[in-house]
Order: sequence, then C-alpha cells, then structure tokens
Amino acid sequence: MGNLNGRVAVVTGAGRGIGAAIAKRLAADGAKVAVLDVTEVSAGSTVGEIRDALGDAVGIACNVSVAEQVDSAFETVVERFGRLDILVNNAGVIRDNLLFRMTEADWDAVMDVHLKGHFLCSRAAQRYMVEGKFGRIVNLSSTSALGNRGQANYSAAKAGVQGFTRTLAMELGPYNINVNAIAPGFIVTDMTRQTAARMGVDFNELQSRRANEIPLRRTGNPDDIAGVASFLCGDDSSFVSGQVIYVAGGPRG
Repeated sequence: MGNLNGRVAVVTGAGRGIGAAIAKRLAADGAKVAVLDVTEVSAGSTVGEIRDALGDAVGIACNVSVAEQVDSAFETVVERFGRLDILVNNAGVIRDNLLFRMTEADWDAVMDVHLKGHFLCSRAAQRYMVEGKFGRIVNLSSTSALGNRGQANYSAAKAGVQGFTRTLAMELGPYNINVNAIAPGFIVTDMTRQTAARMGVDFNELQSRRANEIPLRRTGNPDDIAGVASFLCGDDSSFVSGQVIYVAGGPRG
C-alpha cells in the first residue's frame, strides 16, 4: 500500500462492481481518485467508502460515450486535483442475445460504451499524460473476447479493446505512458447476475457450475481484478505495456 502516493486516477463505471473495487484499491494505495459513473448518486457509495477510509475522492457524472461529457469530466478532475496520471477504462454494459434476436440498439449500446467510451476517455486522458510525460492506462477486456454464445456484441467489443490497447501502447509509449488490458473471467458482480437471469438459471447454481470449470475451482471477485489493476498502475509494472492479462483462474475462466 502507498505506492501511488501523489498520483491522480480516473476510474470509469466505478459506482459498483469491478470499477468500485479498483477505485477503492487505488485510493488505498495512495492515489486521489475520480469516480466516474452515469450519475453522481451512483458514484456516491464508492466515494463515501473511500472518504471513510481517509482517502481523497470525488464523484463525477459522465456518460463515457458522449465526447462533451468526457472532456468536461477530465477537465474537472485536473481542476480539482491539479494533474492526471492514471486512467482505468472500466465502464461497460451488456445487451446479450443470440444474433438473430439482437437489435441494432443492442449492438450500438455495447459498442458505444465499451469501444467508443475507451476511445473518448483515453483521448481525453492522454492530453494531460503526454504533457506530464507519465501515464498509466488500464483497459478492461474480458475472456468473452475469445467468443461467447449470446454475446456477439460484447465479445466483439472486448476483442476490439485488446487491439486498441496494443495500438495505444505503441503510440503513447514514447511519452512514458504504459497501456495494458485486463481480461477478467467469471467475476461475481451484478453483470454476471444479469447473465444468470438471461440464462434462466439460479445465480448460485451458475457460480458452482463455472467454478467446476475453472482450474482454481472458484469464481473470481472484484478484488481479484483490483489487485492486478493496482500492479499495472504502479511502478513495479514500469516495463510492462501493450499486454492483455487474463485474470480468470486459469488459461480461460
């Protein structure tokens, strides 16, 4: 703990789940954290927990698929904290369905939040990181990037995030900005609860079934992802860039 003292981080979609866990871990590591979510109210719980632990955090309402809101949010962060060092692109949605039932709206919603959101936030963040000649960008992909029935939109978006990550690592590396991705496997969150509901199965039953398929014989939790994000945002990963780290309890979870 404390390895991020003096750093300022933005975590998108940080009102709950993996994003909340990452925001709280980075704050515990010493960073000042901007918690971005669709509303200030949805960001409030995470901000409150960070402050209760004597950390410094601010909640900012932001739809990551809208350029004007993204640019305004990042300006607010820099005005508040004076700099920007870390971006974790976590915001995401699912609109699962088989291809023949998937609507254009289902496709567009997932692409806009994941791919366009990662693009807009990274573009906004790099302006400050290039000027400061330091940065860490961590993008959230998924094992679904390898393909997953009923998730043509989500799988395509998460695969796109991996190509986006490698490209940014090439472009931003000369400015001392590291860009990496985390690809979680089955993590117990509200999103995986939605998946269980879509499949029409009990969530506990789904967890048990998936745990039996994972080499470590357990499902993951948001803190498992937060620990890897902490590493990628800290100095110990200073020579790691352009990588996709699968955090799935095995080769694929």
